Amino acid sequence: MHKYLLRRFLITIPTLIGISLVLFTVLAMAPGDPFEELALNPNIPAEVRLNLRQQFGLDDPIPVRYVRWFTSMLRGDWGYSFASRVDVDRLILQRLPTTLFVLGTAYGLALLIALPVGVISAVRPYSLFDQIATTLAFVGHSLPTFFNGLLFILLFSLYLDWLPFIYSTTIEASGIRWVVEHLRQAAMPIAVLGLFEAASLTRFIRASILDVIHQDFVTTARAKGLTERRTVLWHVLRNALIPVITIVALQLPGIFTGAVITEQIFRVPGIGSLLITAIQSTDTPVVMAITFVYAMLVVVFNLVADIIYGFLDPRITYS
Repeated sequence: MHKYLLRRFLITIPTLIGISLVLFTVLAMAPGDPFEELALNPNIPAEVRLNLRQQFGLDDPIPVRYVRWFTSMLRGDWGYSFASRVDVDRLILQRLPTTLFVLGTAYGLALLIALPVGVISAVRPYSLFDQIATTLAFVGHSLPTFFNGLLFILLFSLYLDWLPFIYSTTIEASGIRWVVEHLRQAAMPIAVLGLFEAASLTRFIRASILDVIHQDFVTTARAKGLTERRTVLWHVLRNALIPVITIVALQLPGIFTGAVITEQIFRVPGIGSLLITAIQSTDTPVVMAITFVYAMLVVVFNLVADIIYGFLDPRITYS
């Protein structure tokens, strides 16, 4: 295991360097000027804009700019936001708690729904429960999140007037009242994301269990006298979760970047809305930091998924 982890770590280093090089080159060559608004203002001399570009090194060659950015990133300096006029790490840390709460809760809700529904549907295929669950999963996965978000706003905010449709960071309350108001405003984005992910995971878990449940080792476990519940939970589910973990490991880094569309609909001040604002304002340091950290998380979670495989399936070894 130690040799495997060391080998994966050594492979990760050039992988991340290559990803960062491609991302930086694409963003550096993209059209747009972060100080374009200064050029459109007749009261600001052109020398001011040129001095700012020179100060931030925007006119330097791309290889020089990349080396400067990469070395600064290694020291923990993520750069300076041209639009917000603050350090990038400070800007991201301001938005990160909201994104982690909303998306983390949504993914937790999705797993709580998908696991039992997927297992029951696979154990009782073509039953009434399976047909209803499969139909709802197809419908839930087919409808995009922006459509569901608008439906939730129309129903629960405008028609029933139960929940606020704009996420606010300045709740004028304290104690239990603050917690209640915070949960009320987070309920719709969490539900929209959670139900969408649950629909996708339910279909995947059902298909994965159906592939395992008719294999010989399951028949052997039943022949030995194990109860159906123990057979499903200890033998079927454990082997069926291996491909599911791959899907979850690829989706978890998305918690950092945020659900861009959902955050825009409900005005959630998270990483996703920050990324959209940074792209629109050509705030390259912010875009680069968010996308590169997302790439790092994808690589890390893939490694974590490979390690979990060994615990779920003893046939997988890393010697």
